[in-house]
Amino acid sequence: MSVWRQRLRVVTLVALVLILLTREGRSAGQIRPEQRGSRTLVLDGMGKGTADLGGLWEFHVGDDPAWANPGFDDTGWERLLADAPWGAQGHPSYTGYAWYRRHISIVPEPGASGQYRLLMPDTEDAYEVYWNGRLVGRYGKFPPDASWYYSVFPRSFPIDGGMGGVLAVRVWKAPLDIFSVAEGGGIYDMPVLGDPDSIGLYERAIVWSQVQQYLFDYSLVLLRTFVALLCVVLWTRSRTEQLFLWVGVYTITPVGLGILQNLFFIPFSYELARCINQPLYALSNVSLWFLLVWLLRLNESPRIVRWTYELARATMIIGILDGMVALFWGAATLWMQWLDGILATGILVSELLPFVLIGLGLRQRLDASRWAVALTAFLVQLIRTIGDSSALGQRFTHWTLYANLIDNHSIQIQGVVFGPEKISTLALFAAILYAVYRYVLETQARRTALEQEMQSAREIQQVLIPETLPNLKGYAVTSAYSPAQEVGGDFFQILSNVDGSTLVALGDVSGKGLKAAMNVAMIVGAMRAEAATTTSPGAILSALNNCLVGRMQGGFATGVVLRMDPDGQVIFANAGHLPPYLNGRELMLDPSLPLGLVGQMHYGEIAVRLQPGDQLSLYTDGLLEAKNEDGELFGFERMHALFAARPSAEDATQAAIGFGQDDDITVLTLTRLSAGEESKTELLAPSLARASA
Repeated sequence: MSVWRQRLRVVTLVALVLILLTREGRSAGQIRPEQRGSRTLVLDGMGKGTADLGGLWEFHVGDDPAWANPGFDDTGWERLLADAPWGAQGHPSYTGYAWYRRHISIVPEPGASGQYRLLMPDTEDAYEVYWNGRLVGRYGKFPPDASWYYSVFPRSFPIDGGMGGVLAVRVWKAPLDIFSVAEGGGIYDMPVLGDPDSIGLYERAIVWSQVQQYLFDYSLVLLRTFVALLCVVLWTRSRTEQLFLWVGVYTITPVGLGILQNLFFIPFSYELARCINQPLYALSNVSLWFLLVWLLRLNESPRIVRWTYELARATMIIGILDGMVALFWGAATLWMQWLDGILATGILVSELLPFVLIGLGLRQRLDASRWAVALTAFLVQLIRTIGDSSALGQRFTHWTLYANLIDNHSIQIQGVVFGPEKISTLALFAAILYAVYRYVLETQARRTALEQEMQSAREIQQVLIPETLPNLKGYAVTSAYSPAQEVGGDFFQILSNVDGSTLVALGDVSGKGLKAAMNVAMIVGAMRAEAATTTSPGAILSALNNCLVGRMQGGFATGVVLRMDPDGQVIFANAGHLPPYLNGRELMLDPSLPLGLVGQMHYGEIAVRLQPGDQLSLYTDGLLEAKNEDGELFGFERMHALFAARPSAEDATQAAIGFGQDDDITVLTLTRLSAGEESKTELLAPSLARASA
């Protein structure tokens, strides 16, 4: 409130000068110097213009409706100046009711209308104005339904006719919060009396002076709002980029705080404004923390991120509770004031976290933009912490560190005051924007490099997926491959042997994306090399397992290998893979561990002879684990019904995709043909739609 009062005094003086310059030579009421200290203030020649009602007013703490009456004897009352609050005139930290009275004698100039208005300046908190015992206006409400305003605005009230009388002002001061000063309460500046036109001009001059003073802040509001909206749009496009979210929050919270604190002259009630202000201020602190975590690359440490989230939750809870206390502040008791002090202290302690984060960030290898953020954030937080520490309980501590060290060192440009806090905040805002710009460039460069790696992986995988399938004499083959991402972890191979048999392998690598694709490349390469030396499915799986142990970064692979002979004999070996279907029924294989977990594993073999018309279907778990929008899995029942219909690989794959693909899907069907039927193969894969006969 102290900054607002200082501004109001300056604005009032400027407005008075403007009014005096626009009076077209008409005189206002003149106050004799000797009348300033007298009980009756004589206003000579009241006409067009204004006169301040300065000097000594009669003052009394307490409340009695009779004190509004003009005939009441107030000779025994205390006398106070009307241009300073009662806390600075012998009543520190006083809250509750008090009355001001001023005896006024008006000597109008010839032809004056006798109609006047009284302009009341900054007055804490709620008040009523009486002229000759009649209520002429009020500002706020008194208890038991107390209501007053977060930011105080001048108000004018009509004073009708008469040659004089008694002006009485009944004031109620709300209970003090932890940031209140002892010197507050009551009337802060001299009331002004004048004709309605002059008072109206006076009020407009005050408003225009404030608008002129806030012009820079208004432009900053537009810039902050634009940046915040842009960041929210960027964040919604990529929810993993939390930096954009916190930049948006940190950018927009000062706008909300400024609106509450008189930036747009909206008369918010104290209870509502403080209820919003406290959590909003806490959110401003929290958003700065996460900004520092992301910009200083501290998000790479799960422990720092976890502790930051925990402190953020605690701080937001404290801010919300402190705001809720304000809803009942009109009837605040001692325990509520203590609670307000404890909660405010909690928020103040949390303001030390940025210093810790900045210290941790300085240990990182930072570029110039991040160094700028770290240094300006340190300066902003230092000023904020000193200011809040000085204001916390200042009526008890009487600390003036902020006022002496920071608040008095301001510069003024075209009527706009730039203090150290505003300058450092602007510097931090600019540093954040530049750092975010650099961050976007770095992210784009990483994304481009990743896309190039993914393209290389796709090219490798296209090589690994057979573009054509060899004819299996006596069999019809269909296959379909559908990765969940641009590259997948499923694999299948069909390799012809010199003895006329064919090796068929199908499997699934744990994980997805680039890492899985690289493991697939290693498996296929090793399998092809081993298939050149043996046609035993069990031996091939054992060799693959020994090759993969310790090379899959904690992952594993499942797989099944078949040796198919032209006469219909099929030899199976399984490594933890799902059982195949034979004519719509599961064909149980020997249980075994997946590849890459334990070295020197032995994989057993079983033999099955297919008759003409028999269909063997192999698949990966992406078919079983397809998931719809309700989170329901495709499941075994649907899969049993699907293979009972003996679908082609493409039909089975499309059934799972239509249900809701969640993982890579590969399906392979092999049908034994009757004598004389022509062998054929079909392949469906990304960028490949080949068929051979």
